[in-house]
Amino acid sequence: TNAIGLRAVRLVAESAASVPVRMSRGHPAEPLIARPCRGATGGDLIEAVAAQLLLHGNAFIDVVEDGQGWPASLHALRPERVSIEPGADGWPAAYVYRAGQAVARYPAVDAAGRPGLLHLKSYHPLDDHYGLGCLGAAQQAIATHHAASRWNAALMENAARPSGMLVYDAGDGSTLSPEQYERLKAEMEAGFQGAGNAGRPMLLEGGLKWQALSFSPAELDFAGSKAAAAREIALAFGVPPLLLGLPGDNTHANYREANRALWRLTVLPLAKRIVQGLEAHLKHWWDDLELWLDTDAVPALAAEREELWGMIDRATFLTVEEKRRLLGIDGPSETEEA
Repeated sequence: TNAIGLRAVRLVAESAASVPVRMSRGHPAEPLIARPCRGATGGDLIEAVAAQLLLHGNAFIDVVEDGQGWPASLHALRPERVSIEPGADGWPAAYVYRAGQAVARYPAVDAAGRPGLLHLKSYHPLDDHYGLGCLGAAQQAIATHHAASRWNAALMENAARPSGMLVYDAGDGSTLSPEQYERLKAEMEAGFQGAGNAGRPMLLEGGLKWQALSFSPAELDFAGSKAAAAREIALAFGVPPLLLGLPGDNTHANYREANRALWRLTVLPLAKRIVQGLEAHLKHWWDDLELWLDTDAVPALAAEREELWGMIDRATFLTVEEKRRLLGIDGPSETEEA
C-alpha cells in the first residue's frame, strides 16, 4: 500500500530479472534456465525471488522433477506460507508449505541426498533459520509516510486549513444542556464537515459564535516529513532517492550516476546471490553446471564498459591476444588466423 516501497521493490526486482543468465552452450540444464519459469507469486522466477528477498529476507524454490528424476521446472513458493521445522540438532529438518487446507512437507534432505527446497535468505543476526528483509527496517518510515498522506488528505477535505471552535457565551455563565450539545454536534457533522461542505455559511443562534483556529507554517509542513520518510524507505531497499523522483537529494551528481550506483550496489549483488544459489542447488543434478550473469548486456553499465575498453586499448604493453583475454573475447584474433 506504499507507493515508494512498491516502486523501489519493483525497480530492483525487475532490473535483476533483466540481466541475462549464461551457461555453457549445449548444457542439459540450458532449457531449464532459458524457459520463462514462473513463481507461485507470478512473474519471472528471478523477479519473484528478488522481491521476496527484499520484502521477507527469505525465498524458497521448489525443483519439480520429470519422470526420470531430472529437473523440469522451478517454482518460487510464497515465503509467508513456508515454515521451518528444526531437528534435534537445531538445524532444519523439514520445510512445511501451507496454502489453505493443503499442507506439503519437504524434507531438508531427501533420500537421494538432495535438499528438498532451495532456501535463499538474507543475513539475520538474531535468527538461525530465517533471513531479515528490508520491510522491517523501513516499517517506521512507511508508517510516517502513511500518516503524512492521511494528514494531507484530511487537510484537503477541510479546504486545506484546520477547523475552529464554537464558543457559547450566554452571559449568565450557563452551559448547554446535554440534548442541546448533542443536537449541535450532529448538525455540525452533517452540514459543515467534509469537502462537499467547504465554504458553506454557518447560522448561529443562542449566544454561539465561531472562532477560527490556525496552525503555524511549521505545524502544517508535513510535506518535508513525508519526503524524509520516503528517502528512508528508498534507503532501506537500496534505491537512490533520485531514481524515485524524490526532491532534495543531492547524493548523486546526475541520474546516470544514480542509476549506475543502483546496479552496482543493489541489483547486481542481489542477482548474483540468486544465480549462485541456483547453481549450487542444481549441481546436485549436474555437477559441471556453471551459471554467470552477462553484465555486458546491461545498458546502465555501458559507460563503464566503454571506459574499460578504452583503457585496455590504450595499454601499449599488452599484445592483441592479451587484450582480448582481458575483455573476455573468445576465439583467435585476425593476427593468429593469419
